[in-house]
Amino acid sequence: MSDAPRTARGELTRSKLLEAAEKVFSECGYADASIVRITEAAGVAQGTFYLYFSSKLEIFEELIEDLNRRVRHAMAEAAEGATTRIEIERQGFLGFFRFTAEHPALYRIVREAEFVSPKSLRLHYTRIVSGYIAGLGNAKDSGEIGADVDPAVVAWVLMGIGEMVGMRWVLWGEDGQTGADDDPTASGTSSVPEHVFDQMMSFIERGLGTQGRP
Repeated sequence: MSDAPRTARGELTRSKLLEAAEKVFSECGYADASIVRITEAAGVAQGTFYLYFSSKLEIFEELIEDLNRRVRHAMAEAAEGATTRIEIERQGFLGFFRFTAEHPALYRIVREAEFVSPKSLRLHYTRIVSGYIAGLGNAKDSGEIGADVDPAVVAWVLMGIGEMVGMRWVLWGEDGQTGADDDPTASGTSSVPEHVFDQMMSFIERGLGTQGRP
């Protein structure tokens, strides 16, 4: 990371660059994105960019970290106050879907990282999963979820569920119109429909073995 002014104004400029990068990388893709496009979108001089980032790759990797921090914060904030594991899952997923609707760039940018910066891709997923593993492990130790639950395996399963449901119902589609069940390109609604969310949570509840538990 380049040395940058540690002032309120400097932090604001840095945030503007990251916000602009999110927009440019999402719209253009990594290959066609450029520092010129990012600085123009941020409304700053091109030379200013190099006070904060040394290259396009560096701001791309920093953007993934920034999105990761924000999505984890959104999930944790949504689940704050929940007292049971299944309620933590419910509120956390709601927070994740809200964040996805507000930041659809998350999907494209993370997927491009597979080719542009594999280390950033792995870091993004492992940071989310580590929190899942810890929470599920605690719930298992307290008898709140099934004794046969493997926290590490189930953590990845839960993340996969959230990612695919978010992609199917939040990300894809036109003008909120719902298409056929097997047509993801016409199913985007900007939010997960209530019946879909209830079905998803019912499946998770059975999988965790929490049905009927106090």
